[in-house]
Amino acid sequence: MMKVLVTDANYASTENVTSVFFVRGRNIFYQEAGIEVTVLNFAATEDAVLDNIPVLTLQSFEEQASDQKFDLLICHAPNIRNHYRFLKKHANKFPRIVIFFHGHEVLHCSKVYPKPFSYVKEASWFNKAFRELYDIIKLKLWKSYFTQLAHKSHFIFVSNWMYEQFLKWTKVDANILKNKMSITYNSVGAQFEKKQYEKRDEYTYDFITIRGNLDGAKYCVDKVVNLAERYPEYRFCVIGKGQFFNFHSKPSNVTWIDKHLNHNEIVDYLNLSACALMPTLTDAQGLMASEMATYGIPLITSDIPVCREVFDGFRNVAFISNDNYNYSLRTLFEDLVAGTPYNPNKKYYAENTCQKEIEVFKALIDEAK
Repeated sequence: MMKVLVTDANYASTENVTSVFFVRGRNIFYQEAGIEVTVLNFAATEDAVLDNIPVLTLQSFEEQASDQKFDLLICHAPNIRNHYRFLKKHANKFPRIVIFFHGHEVLHCSKVYPKPFSYVKEASWFNKAFRELYDIIKLKLWKSYFTQLAHKSHFIFVSNWMYEQFLKWTKVDANILKNKMSITYNSVGAQFEKKQYEKRDEYTYDFITIRGNLDGAKYCVDKVVNLAERYPEYRFCVIGKGQFFNFHSKPSNVTWIDKHLNHNEIVDYLNLSACALMPTLTDAQGLMASEMATYGIPLITSDIPVCREVFDGFRNVAFISNDNYNYSLRTLFEDLVAGTPYNPNKKYYAENTCQKEIEVFKALIDEAK
């Protein structure tokens, strides 16, 4: 039986089971496929069991390290504080290493992410300088260390855009990653595979936007509100936590639901809605939007390269510009809704994502023998 250790800086816990589901969902699939999975959660203060998978603290791992042997180490979104220090100390204990890249961990954040909304408390000059210095050091350290580690590693990126950004910011030589990298998108939650959106005669909302953080400028809640103002005949629903509507007036045709949703609740709200509206300024994949599109609801998102890549082949997805409003939301909406129901697109089913990862794991372990 294959035995793997999965490391994450802030894994889901019994108190917060929705955290980093793109990691947790993978682990559940691996376990169901017969892999023995153990998680090392760097943020944990005590050991736990989640989904019948042991979740260890760093202290517990190090106390047990001499007694446990793993075929593979898997690192998600590696950071300097946790993963780098862990790898420098323990990498030699693992025959092969797989590193997943999900976003900020290999980006120069101030140059990739948009400026925050004006009401968000601005960081002090010291914190800004520290963040810039941290990113510079982070990228230099990873360039050096990933190059050293490449001989026993495989690098997995959640989109081609993420891979291109990795090369751009870390300056790692692409030739070093030859035959040592792959693109594997995040899989959607099981609910979005097992159930399918159905066309209805009446909906509670015309457009639905679901975001974990309304205050993140990249999630474009301001653009959703602008569209609501431009199209008062439509009913918009915005779901997510944040202070946005404490600083911006809420149009009368917008319903704000101030909460975080689990997957079952997301499905329920999608079934009340005719179309999902999920603009974004930047993202490595946009898992929430991928889940919506997979579920089959008509979806409108931003016309940026990563979205074009991720939603290639999805007939229920249309694109709008982030820079101007020279398009008819009404026309897009009517055309998309008229096409409902759409045949399921299985691009992000676990069988086409997690299963490919398992095949990579097996090849690496065979190579190490």
